Amino acid sequence: MAHTDPERTPVIVGVGQINDRPEQPGDGLDPVALMAEALRRADDDAGGGLLADCDSLAVVAQLAWPQLNPVDGAVAEALGIDPAHRMQTAMPNGDSPILLLHEAANRIGRGEASICAITGGEALRTAGQLAAMKPRDTDEKPNALRDATHRVRKGYAQAYGLVIPTDVYPLYENAGRAAYGQTLAQGQAESGAIWAAMSQVAAQYPGAWIRKPVSAEDVTTPSDNNRPIAFPYTKLQVANSSVNQGAGFIVTSLAEARRRGIDESRLVFIGYGAAAHENGNFLVRDRYDASPSLATSIEQAMALNGIETGDLDHVELYSCFPCVPKMARRVLDWPLDKPSTVFGGLTFGGGPIGNYMSHAVVAMVEKLRGTGEKGLLFANGGYATHNHTILLSGHPTHAQFPQDFDFQAQADARRGPVPALDEDYSGPATVETYTVFYDRNGAPRAGVVVAKTPDGSRTLSAVDVSDPDMICALTSGETEPVGRAGTISRLPDGLAHWHFA
Repeated sequence: MAHTDPERTPVIVGVGQINDRPEQPGDGLDPVALMAEALRRADDDAGGGLLADCDSLAVVAQLAWPQLNPVDGAVAEALGIDPAHRMQTAMPNGDSPILLLHEAANRIGRGEASICAITGGEALRTAGQLAAMKPRDTDEKPNALRDATHRVRKGYAQAYGLVIPTDVYPLYENAGRAAYGQTLAQGQAESGAIWAAMSQVAAQYPGAWIRKPVSAEDVTTPSDNNRPIAFPYTKLQVANSSVNQGAGFIVTSLAEARRRGIDESRLVFIGYGAAAHENGNFLVRDRYDASPSLATSIEQAMALNGIETGDLDHVELYSCFPCVPKMARRVLDWPLDKPSTVFGGLTFGGGPIGNYMSHAVVAMVEKLRGTGEKGLLFANGGYATHNHTILLSGHPTHAQFPQDFDFQAQADARRGPVPALDEDYSGPATVETYTVFYDRNGAPRAGVVVAKTPDGSRTLSAVDVSDPDMICALTSGETEPVGRAGTISRLPDGLAHWHFA
């Protein structure tokens, strides 16, 4: 094993998080205050005095209060610090905290910093409450996710209802279920089992937002409190973004931690990691039943650290929607009866947009301190777009930094051909994947079929949700819609419409 220089060895020394539940929306903390408080708690956790000497501050972009962006300067001001290096991520992507953790490790490895602070926070719960109090011309509830400036645009995908992650991830769920050879009931049972286990973790973890365990049946069965969102997902199967949460952590060199007298049993060491991404346009993917970049990220991280699945004591498999941990656990061969989270998942732990994995870092550090155990953090962001995996350990790893974590070339090499996109197609086709969208009363409001044409092109078509036979064919589970033949026609509204053969 190569000798590692303590001045260039990154360790996590402090973690902190906050849940803000004001009785009155106007009393809620904004994202800047949440981020600053999380880092104050991380500083206290590390013994105090580190933030004052912090030379790098990295912030996960927030979505809830766009009028505040960028917030890295405001966070530094709130903390009374002036680090030489300061930045905010370009977008609030789910992989951001792990990217920033890895970049902090590299900054320490290059000798560019000795104390790095990373934080993020969202106050979508308060933002939604305040928006709902304003007079408006529609009965439609305000939706900060749909109304985000980077999503208010019209295009081919948007014309068919594919706007936010809740619309898109079901395409992976339905394609994956068919590829795994599962019936609808079997696919939902797997989702229920993963999510019920997450709820149990959240129930035992003080930092989680919802601490009430639910059964697998509770998760997948539509009810007054668990309305359908986008087939086959119900409310309990999607990330809960209506939270006010902040989390942060402090990374120093091992030498700095020792100079400050931090007990070595409280240090958590950083292993190697790997990142890879899909095309930013989710219609320009080779498939929807798997992700080459997801698999590459996880496999390369495991290989770099020289470990196998059996060596892992804990994992955090990103859980915005069931299809993501389903894909990840198949790459890892992670057992269904072992929890896939240490924080509680994005439904129960809480889904603060791009900052969930900061909470996972906090929980993982708490698990690993004073042990010889290992934990894997797998983060996903965008529309199944961004993937970043990294190892943490309660004892020193062989990892040396800086480390190039870009494995895009390997991901691209294993990707199959991407179908051409035909936006004007009419004629025979087969279902590649699909979903149905529901209104707040649980009634189908729209649907979309992603179809393959005879020449292998990909095209979109709308679903007539007023046709009960169509809805039954797509959602009953009596037959598998993926792979079924049909016809696409053009109606006066200009959209393509799907008809089963």
